[in-house]
Amino acid sequence: MDLKTSHNSPVFVDPLPSLALPMTYTTPTSFPSSGLYLNTPKKKPLPSKIEEVRAAGWLDLMLASSPPRKRQSKDFLPHDVQADDLDLRYRNWMVNYPSALGSFEAITELARGKKLALFLDYDGTLSPIVDNPANAVMSDEMRAAVRHVASLFPTAIISGRSRDKVFDFVKLTELYYAGSHGMDIMGPIRKSESNGHHVECVRSTDSEGKEVNLFQPASEFLPMIAEVFENLSESIKDIEGARMEDNKFCVSVHYRNVAPHDYETVHQRVTAVLKDYPCLRLTHGRKVNIMHSHQALYQIIC
Repeated sequence: MDLKTSHNSPVFVDPLPSLALPMTYTTPTSFPSSGLYLNTPKKKPLPSKIEEVRAAGWLDLMLASSPPRKRQSKDFLPHDVQADDLDLRYRNWMVNYPSALGSFEAITELARGKKLALFLDYDGTLSPIVDNPANAVMSDEMRAAVRHVASLFPTAIISGRSRDKVFDFVKLTELYYAGSHGMDIMGPIRKSESNGHHVECVRSTDSEGKEVNLFQPASEFLPMIAEVFENLSESIKDIEGARMEDNKFCVSVHYRNVAPHDYETVHQRVTAVLKDYPCLRLTHGRKVNIMHSHQALYQIIC
């Protein structure tokens, strides 16, 4: 975890480890303290996702970037990675990128006197990772914790899901919600806000009738996204375990329940449909391929 202090607020740079590519490591002789910085040798940077795509192609990326749960890992690991290596590599990665909870005092010291905001993912953070995305239910305890945090700091949930779906799970009107990888943002109207607001931001009301701000810079692509959803649904309907999800401003193809030998078929069907839509972009997430417009504000892997 790299906390950059040259900015007005801390920036956390926390790259994900790649389990499919060789990784240099040294076995630590002692575990780090809860301090912010670690005295560890420099490691060769891990390849970025784009580099992985160029080196191994989409099929290898589908196998590599979405590792299955530990109980399944022996059946699905790449041929050059052993199950025992996963624990060793993960422990080594944690030495260099420790838990934020272990560095909490240092983080709070850096944040002292600054305006704080909290950004959260939904799946796997506020809810468990599940085989069926519709079952990713948030617990009452987690909802209470998020509500408490939101009373202290501006709090946002950012997801690849549609904003409406995330809101239906969370049901907290005091939060900011960014769905469809940032192309559909809703937030409460703060008392301190002036009458003027961003030219693409409009006032609307949520499901409970409260006035909110909406920011939807890719609205012009909605008819195209709907068309892609219909075409892809027809294209993959015969692939067992493949599942479509309409996230309004983007379309997701889930392959978590697809047999690995069908991954290539999934990719071929997706790219065949997408070649007719050059203004859309294909990205890769955790057991999911995602299609969205080039006007995405930022990329979030879900």
